[in-house]
Amino acid sequence: MFEEKVLQKIKADKEKWEQGLLAKSLSRSPEAKPVFTTISGTPVERLYTPLDVDGVDYERDLGYPGTFPFTRGVQPTMYRGRYWTMRQYAGFGDAKSTNERYRYLLDQGQTGLSVAFHLPTQAGYDSDHPLSMGEVGKVGVAIDHIDDMRLLFDRIPLDKVTTSMTMNAPAGVLLAMYLAIAKEQGVPWEKVGGTVQNDVLKEIICRGQYIYPPRHTMRLTVDLIEFCQKFVPKWNTISISGYHIREAGSTAAQEMAFTLADGIAYTQACMERGMDVDSFAPRLSFFFNAFTNVLEEVAKFRAGRRYWAKVMRDRFKAKDPRSMMLRYHVQTGGVTLTAQQPLNNIVRVALQTYATALGGGQSLHTNSYDEALCLPTQQAVTVALRTQQIVAEESGATDSIDPLAGSYYVENMTNRIEAEVDEYIKKIDAMGGTLTAIEQGYIQKEIQNSAYRFQKEIESRERVYVGINKYTMEEPPPTGLLRVDMAVGEKKAAALKEYRAKRDNAKWKAALDKLREVSATSENVLPYVIEAVTAKATVGEICDVWRNIYGEYRPKEFV
Repeated sequence: MFEEKVLQKIKADKEKWEQGLLAKSLSRSPEAKPVFTTISGTPVERLYTPLDVDGVDYERDLGYPGTFPFTRGVQPTMYRGRYWTMRQYAGFGDAKSTNERYRYLLDQGQTGLSVAFHLPTQAGYDSDHPLSMGEVGKVGVAIDHIDDMRLLFDRIPLDKVTTSMTMNAPAGVLLAMYLAIAKEQGVPWEKVGGTVQNDVLKEIICRGQYIYPPRHTMRLTVDLIEFCQKFVPKWNTISISGYHIREAGSTAAQEMAFTLADGIAYTQACMERGMDVDSFAPRLSFFFNAFTNVLEEVAKFRAGRRYWAKVMRDRFKAKDPRSMMLRYHVQTGGVTLTAQQPLNNIVRVALQTYATALGGGQSLHTNSYDEALCLPTQQAVTVALRTQQIVAEESGATDSIDPLAGSYYVENMTNRIEAEVDEYIKKIDAMGGTLTAIEQGYIQKEIQNSAYRFQKEIESRERVYVGINKYTMEEPPPTGLLRVDMAVGEKKAAALKEYRAKRDNAKWKAALDKLREVSATSENVLPYVIEAVTAKATVGEICDVWRNIYGEYRPKEFV
């Protein structure tokens, strides 16, 4: 970006400044600590100059928004055309209560829905299963069958909103219900838009909501991608998630590296199925975290876009520019929220929202300030949504595309994160790929080591955490928290008993028998899952078909 003669002069001038004015200043007043680092532990230099971006070529490394390598954004006008999709991840209790929250949020200006399912549904159990007791509706909405899904989207037209569903091992079951409801509403599948997470690899790495062994689950994942590529063309068939990797303790670069490694594994699996890369890659989507260190997060997003574009072009030989775009949803950092002084979380979330806007995300959920204490109250979720709207409408972050491009610090950090991502991907490739790296515990250990480093920094007060290890204060017990009535579980169990008694058992049995037969072959299971849910099979019953065929996954312990 600069001629050698100019760089040599800058180098000489910098040395003169360091030996003169800076040295005198440091002798009078030393800096607060010997080494400054980002949240991820990356050293931060005192000053960045053109010397730190030597070798950057604008056309090759940055380019223009909407063009390869997409460093500056995936759309030519970005937020000058329209803002990111504003979603609030929501779900609690039963379908009726959650439907009321959805309609409230849509009335307040939210532009997309994001479904939080309770843990039993995510694990493939019905609400009356013994392992569901005490968990029904507690941290998400309880969805057991198609009637629940119908109530969840009551008076919400599925051709007017896009819906994101955090669902992984049973992803096909919940998508089948959604598509069946769309058909009931008279909405052609060609007009149905949204995303299903469908990312079991990160469940095995860090989140734990897996059911079946990885290679069998990959089959179900690819079935869903293949089905939607043919019949639901506007649906994002997978949301390859780094969010939970970061929540588990990874650095920013590890979050990006391990997520893109998962993306490579899914892409390879689809191509091994015989799918052309440009037939499905435009609908691959990603899901990332946003922490409070704004500049590191911006650099992370920019580095990820550039690296993924190269992977799709060079490794997988994609020709369609849309296949090379890293399109992603962001959620602000849940693990950064504190139960102490919870109103401080409003500031944290605002900074994380700003980082997302400056970094060029396509969709965003902002956490509510009380989420370290409870499910979001209506007041807190409104503040969270207003945070997005204020950043979009008032901050100026959306007026210019990639406004931090050219910053010596941001460009240097972008290059550094991309190089670290590349190093991790090469290590994983050398092991035999992502599945092998997971099976050997490599990715898990890397995350654990980073989490340990960060926790040590907090406990030693090397890193300030406001309200936790500095600026603490005595506080009264919190009040007004949202609590789910545990009677929901009893009501759901009773309702399930009645539901099973009233359905056409011959039709139900035939549908499950056919699903069982097809699941033991290589035929795509999605059409038969749709038949099963319309025949009133429950989530647990369908997942049990696969449990009986594929078995259940039990991870190894890594020391």
